[in-house]
Amino acid sequence: MGFFNRKPKRVALVLGGGATRGLAHIGVIKALEENDISFDYVAGTSVGSLVGAFYSAGLTSDEMIKIAKNLKVKDIKSGIIPLVPSKTDGIKNLIINNLGDIDISQLKRHFCAVAVDVHSGNEIDFTSGNLANIVAGSCSVPGVFQPVKYGDYLLHDGGLANNIPSNVPKIVFDCDKVIAVDVNSTRGQGTESDKFFDTLLASMRIMMKSNSLKGYLNGDIVIQPDLKRFKSTKLDYVDEMIMEGYNAAIYQMDSIKNLINGKVIKEKIRKFKVNKHTF
Repeated sequence: MGFFNRKPKRVALVLGGGATRGLAHIGVIKALEENDISFDYVAGTSVGSLVGAFYSAGLTSDEMIKIAKNLKVKDIKSGIIPLVPSKTDGIKNLIINNLGDIDISQLKRHFCAVAVDVHSGNEIDFTSGNLANIVAGSCSVPGVFQPVKYGDYLLHDGGLANNIPSNVPKIVFDCDKVIAVDVNSTRGQGTESDKFFDTLLASMRIMMKSNSLKGYLNGDIVIQPDLKRFKSTKLDYVDEMIMEGYNAAIYQMDSIKNLINGKVIKEKIRKFKVNKHTF
């Protein structure tokens, strides 16, 4: 009797944080689309929550690529005064202008955005609430962006607590399996630069390195685009970053299909050849 009552397996897509290198998430999604793989459950941290929101709203990878190619750093980070964190209005406007001023519950896919409440120090996993404000909070890197006031919360970047939130879909959506994307895996933790934002972001990466481990422990497959040559503060190589995500997903596609079809294969680190392509 238990056999016939067995619930269908729920597989989630989890997108990790990594600032502008998170554009590689779009390439991963494109590869999945080309192989007729979609997800009803999505979770994301920081830029992963931003891309995850667009994906959960039903946008295709091609639609996201078009938006990414027209994006400038000044559209996201509006502050011009050195050492003064920027407001998150650019992130909010990006969401509202493309998706509308909507609630997370209005998305086409089940979606969870991960942020940190500065008041309590706790990780907050949002499955409802204003999409623009919550995602802006999840993307609010300390020192780069001002925290986002949302209800009783003061939200900062979710990567402070859970940069690859592979455990979250299993908790909030009762998912069985998780395919995660780590856009920081091949990036060195430090920096040779003496510039303020470079050293600040390097400090963040060092801090997030340990909390990313649980993303691997809870992820059944972790896709790792090779993004070590890209700076997390630049939007100069959109095509190349998207292509790295695409290649990394294609390389693991057999494992992804096996996992979705019920053949459990845990593959964490795989090397792959980079193909040249322009989207």
